[in-house]
Amino acid sequence: MGPDGGGKDTVREGYDRISYAYRADSFDYAASEYAVYLPWIEERLPEGARVLDLGCGCGVPVARELSRRHQVTGVDISPVQIERARQLVPAAEFVCADLTACAFENESFDAVVAFYSIIHVPVEEQPALLERVTGWLRPGGRLLMTVGQGAWTGIDEDWFGARMYWSHSDADTYRRRLADLGLRLLREGFIPEDNAGHVVLMAEKGAA
Repeated sequence: MGPDGGGKDTVREGYDRISYAYRADSFDYAASEYAVYLPWIEERLPEGARVLDLGCGCGVPVARELSRRHQVTGVDISPVQIERARQLVPAAEFVCADLTACAFENESFDAVVAFYSIIHVPVEEQPALLERVTGWLRPGGRLLMTVGQGAWTGIDEDWFGARMYWSHSDADTYRRRLADLGLRLLREGFIPEDNAGHVVLMAEKGAA
């Protein structure tokens, strides 16, 4: 996209507009795909672990569920989403920022979760983002993320009532990218959606 932010502006403005339509305060976690995949990341997390929720949205359900047992930091590009998150999940810390611009100390998180968020980042910026995420993970830390099944970049003109931008490689590209970063793929899943869906990948950073 162009120097004005292009796709990122579309994502920010879109989620500001559809925050409540996309995710209600009363979201049913138990009946959702999150209830299947979030336990993957918690299997070996010690009580009080530091977890980064990239693309946290309104904080429901990921930050809300994980903050019951862990120290959670959520990041999202949408000011409306972050405002809601601070109200809905007061136990967590939230930062309004572009995912590619936020900064944390190396080896400061035990886990990073990125549900439906990296796929909103321009594909050409994703390799550098994943490299930084790997640096933020402590040795033995885990990354749980959703990625596209096939490669696609484009805009939906009416998604929940707003324009929305997506950009992603195919799943094999993400698998290779994780391996190149020294992350060992532990588990995979699939979340169907319309005629396609999202691939779920969980990978672990090697011990120092």
